[in-house]
Amino acid sequence: MRFGMNLLMWTDTLNDACLPLLDEVKELGFDIVELPVFDLDNDANYKRWASRMDELGLARTATAIRGPGENPISPDPTVRRKGIEANKRNLDCCALLGAEIMAGPFHSALGLFSGRGPTEDEWKWGVDAMREVAEHAEKVGVTLGIEYLNRFECYFLNTAADGARFCRDVNHPRCKMMFDTFHSHIEEKSIPDAIRTLKDYLVHVHISENDRSTPGSGNVRWDAVFDTLHEIGYDNTMVIEAFGLALEKLIPATKIWRRMYQNERQLASDGLRFMRESVARRWGK
Repeated sequence: MRFGMNLLMWTDTLNDACLPLLDEVKELGFDIVELPVFDLDNDANYKRWASRMDELGLARTATAIRGPGENPISPDPTVRRKGIEANKRNLDCCALLGAEIMAGPFHSALGLFSGRGPTEDEWKWGVDAMREVAEHAEKVGVTLGIEYLNRFECYFLNTAADGARFCRDVNHPRCKMMFDTFHSHIEEKSIPDAIRTLKDYLVHVHISENDRSTPGSGNVRWDAVFDTLHEIGYDNTMVIEAFGLALEKLIPATKIWRRMYQNERQLASDGLRFMRESVARRWGK
């Protein structure tokens, strides 16, 4: 198992001022850093970050989102095309960074609602769009880790069953799913059943507390999470996703505006220890 930390704890933008965060993540003992890739027009910056991560020996994953003007399930074909091209460009940036997985809810526009569940047309548009994106992912050597979200953040994919069906319909080896303990805590009747449903598609896990603070300090059914991940033989990436107060691009969806932890270093350190101890008790490593 490899353990990571998402930089959204500190920032939603990769810039020179944030580069020292990589040293802190490495110093704390993480194997992976997860990078927000929201700026699609700064290749030189991403190459600089990749070079520093290579120097530190940090593996990386990345997160991506789509907005209303680039919604892959929009009824407007021009908007759908913008969503497809934005996802492809996101993948190009991930490749520049050396990220092995592009995770996130890039299947539809974050925080945009129609007032109902997904229609048959929206499902078809989403599947067709993601198949094209997955073909590009194959070209650049990045795997998609699609994230389903709770019903308060999106309406397209809300459960593990939705995600598994989506992957089956896309039917491409680069189209996989991730599991986020925060969203599943809200939406799933059974955490074990949800994880088992994703068994054939699961490539990435977000370890996130019910209030987005320090993992292990809240109400997530952690024993069920780790027991079932062990049961299905999962052995890839586990990344802490906890949000800080500098998330201008995500506040409309995540509603994070108060601090729910002592400080960022405490959260990262305690969260890493929690993951390592939980895995050691079950995987024996």
